[in-house]
Amino acid sequence: MPRAKGGFKTRRRRKKILERAKGYYGAKGRLYRVATEAVDKALQYSYRDRKNRKREFRSLWIARINAATRALGLTYSQFMSGLKKTGVGLDRKSLAHLAYSDLESFNKIVETAKKGLVS
Repeated sequence: MPRAKGGFKTRRRRKKILERAKGYYGAKGRLYRVATEAVDKALQYSYRDRKNRKREFRSLWIARINAATRALGLTYSQFMSGLKKTGVGLDRKSLAHLAYSDLESFNKIVETAKKGLVS
């Protein structure tokens, strides 16, 4: 029986890995065995960091909202409590965007939250 060397399927599989490893430094971008390890690790990082990105953005939004509300005499927790009591259904992403770009309309929302805290 003839010896099977790397045929079409093997070449295609290896080519796919090396395409993914294109741009990696040194052997990681050229040698198949090293490239598979690098690509596997990169895929693990990308899976993990897709989850972490959501966490980091939420904390960024909270920090922006907190900074803007403190300038207007409230804390973040008081502000969110006041919003919940008044029934304002804006999420943190849109609140942070307003605090960052449109301070005038954010001031109106803070006033609404203050009214919710009083009652």
